[in-house]
Amino acid sequence: MTDFPDAGPAAGTYPDFAGLLRREGRLAGTSWGLFPDPDRGTPSFITPDAVLDARNCIRTGAVFGLDYPADAFDPGMSLKRGAPRHTIYSSHPAHRDDYLDGYYLQGTTQIDGLRHRRADDVGFYNGTPDDRVGEGTPDLGIQEWADRPIVGRGVLVDLDGYRRAQDAPIDHASGEPLGLDLIQAAASVQGVELKPGDILMLHTGWCEWFLGLSPELKQELRAARRATGVAQSEEFVAWAWDHQFAVLAADTFAFECLPVVPGSPFLESAPNDHGTMHQQLLAKLGMPLGELWRLGPLSRHMEATGHRDAFLSIKPLNITGATGSPANATALT
Repeated sequence: MTDFPDAGPAAGTYPDFAGLLRREGRLAGTSWGLFPDPDRGTPSFITPDAVLDARNCIRTGAVFGLDYPADAFDPGMSLKRGAPRHTIYSSHPAHRDDYLDGYYLQGTTQIDGLRHRRADDVGFYNGTPDDRVGEGTPDLGIQEWADRPIVGRGVLVDLDGYRRAQDAPIDHASGEPLGLDLIQAAASVQGVELKPGDILMLHTGWCEWFLGLSPELKQELRAARRATGVAQSEEFVAWAWDHQFAVLAADTFAFECLPVVPGSPFLESAPNDHGTMHQQLLAKLGMPLGELWRLGPLSRHMEATGHRDAFLSIKPLNITGATGSPANATALT
C-alpha cells in the first residue's frame, strides 16, 4: 500500500469534492488514504450511530430480498457473463447435493468491489499495486464487506414513478441517460431526505422492462450496448461524494447509461472504459456500485406507505480477492 502523508482528516470529517480535487499529484480527485480502513472505501461513512439510527426505518415489519435469481438474465446485457448451470447429484437415496458451473459473480444482482476497476490514469484504489490484484490476494477484495457487511439506512428514489407521474415514462428502448437534475427533482418531490452514510437506490424500472422482452430483443440491445442509466457527469460524481453515500445502486445493467453521453468528461481519463464513471467512483472514490437490483416490489411498497427509507443489509459472498459478488441485499421497512 502507498503511504499518504497528507491524508489524516479529523475523525469523522472529510473534505468535499472540491477539496479532493485540490489534493496533490495522483491523489487529486481521490479519497485515497482518507479512511481508517484502506480497503473498505465509502462504506466507512456508515458510523455505528448511523446503523443504530437505521433501526427507525423499520415501521411495518415487511422484508424484501433485492436480488434476482442467479439465472434471471439469460440472455443478459453482458457479452461474456452467462447464466450458471445448476446440477443436483445424489450419492445415495437419502442424499442430495449441488453445485454451479459457469457462475459469474456479477452475472445478476451484484455489488462491484473496489478491484473491479483500475483507473487508467492513476491505478487501483489507494494506489494498490497491479500485482496485488489477482487470484489469491486479499487487497481490495470483496471479502472486506463480507467479513463486515454493509448495513445501514437505504433510501430509494423512484425515477420511474416520478416520470410516469409526468406522463413521460423513461425511454428504456433508447437507453435514456438519467441526469442529476432528474434524480434531484424526483428526490425532492418524493420527500427523500439524504443523510451521510446512506445507501442510495435508484428505481428506473429497467430490470422489469428488460426481463419482459423476448430473447431476440434482449440480444439486440446487448449487441447495441444500449441501456438506461445515470448520465456521466462531473456534477454527479461530486454530488455523490459530497452527500457521503456509502453505496450507489440501481436496477440497471451498469448503473450508468450505455453508451456514454456525448462529450463525457471522462473520455480522456478513462479511455479503456470509453468514458464511463466506473473508474471515478470505484478506483478513485472507493464508492461501491450496485447493479441489476430488484427494486420494483420495494418501490411499490414504499409508494404505498409513504416512507422512502429502509434498514438495509448487503452481505457479499466471502470469496477472498473477488472483484464483485451477488449483493445478497435485504431491506426491512
